[in-house]
Amino acid sequence: MKSRKIYPVEFRAEAVKLALEQGLSLEEAARRLGIPKGTLANWVVAAKSGGDKPAPGARSVTELEAENARLRKELAEARLERDVIKKAGSVLCSGITARYAWIEEHRNLFPVVVACRVLAVSRAGYYDWRERSPSEREQEDERLKVAIRAAHAKTRETYGVRRLQPELATMGFAAGRDRIDRLRRQMGIRCRQKRKFKATTNSAHSLPVAENVLGQVFEPTRPNEVWTGDITYIPTDEGWRYLAALKDVFSCEIVGYAMGSRMTTELVSKALFRAVQHHRPPPGLIHHTDRGSQYCAKVYGDLLTQFKMHSSMSRKGNCFDNAPIESFWGTLKNELVHHRRYATRAEAEASIREYIEIFYNRQRRHSRLGYMVPAEFTKRYWNAAKAA
Repeated sequence: MKSRKIYPVEFRAEAVKLALEQGLSLEEAARRLGIPKGTLANWVVAAKSGGDKPAPGARSVTELEAENARLRKELAEARLERDVIKKAGSVLCSGITARYAWIEEHRNLFPVVVACRVLAVSRAGYYDWRERSPSEREQEDERLKVAIRAAHAKTRETYGVRRLQPELATMGFAAGRDRIDRLRRQMGIRCRQKRKFKATTNSAHSLPVAENVLGQVFEPTRPNEVWTGDITYIPTDEGWRYLAALKDVFSCEIVGYAMGSRMTTELVSKALFRAVQHHRPPPGLIHHTDRGSQYCAKVYGDLLTQFKMHSSMSRKGNCFDNAPIESFWGTLKNELVHHRRYATRAEAEASIREYIEIFYNRQRRHSRLGYMVPAEFTKRYWNAAKAA
């Protein structure tokens, strides 16, 4: 016959403390101690009813329950304070008004008393702030926030503070860069991030290569003086779509482009024909590209001769020699391509055509042009030339 195990009074008291103080379930506490759950439950009931005498120096069950409740409350408040600190972020370093605004915005998530304590502001001050009407500065900030959101959407989420400032000015909202930056951060607005893209140049050929006439001196004095050209790729679910383009270094405008399923001399020739058709450059224009086989082909060289252009080519493996068009590829990929997934080549072509002709050439502000758009910059040049 199995004998019944007898547990000392001290052991029973400590077991009850474990179950009550640490907030464990009876099942978990019994498992840890290696005793039956029913036995522990009987001990807890007996302790609460005063049936067991506490061990020397042990606290009463009432005291343990009170201590347990206090610890639970402190733990909950500590977690709330941690969540407030994580959520508040940079507001901790802002002024009192900004902290009040944060508390107001998040009052449904965090108790006001906890948020005020973490952000080191008084509850009385917060409630006084709530009762006051917004100041003129605060009203201006709210109007400016609306304008920033509108400009952010209009510019396809591509503008940083420097280009956003003149855009807002044209909308009738004059503001300093620091103020715009502060409000953007408050609203969580960021421009699209850059990503890398691979080169498509194939210079492993025996075709003749032109001299590097430019030598990285990109300082033309008028439109149609220097054009730079290159090819890049656009991924689609149907396969690659290749884009050849020519950029006017003076105005930053894409003067000609063409798209196709293969990187051929015919592709770059189409881009050149379109550029000549729309802009009618005078003789002597410098046409600069890399050493790709498409640009070194005799057929393409004959076109440059026909249009009375001077051919210039980058040094082997030196992308800086063709920096203007490389910069455009980076902008195109960063602002458009890397944020889209094209199902078909036709979809990619329509998207890129709209970006170049509508946005890049006629809406996008360029820091190199004093934050003007290429079409407007060119128009002002020709108007000034006529007036001179």
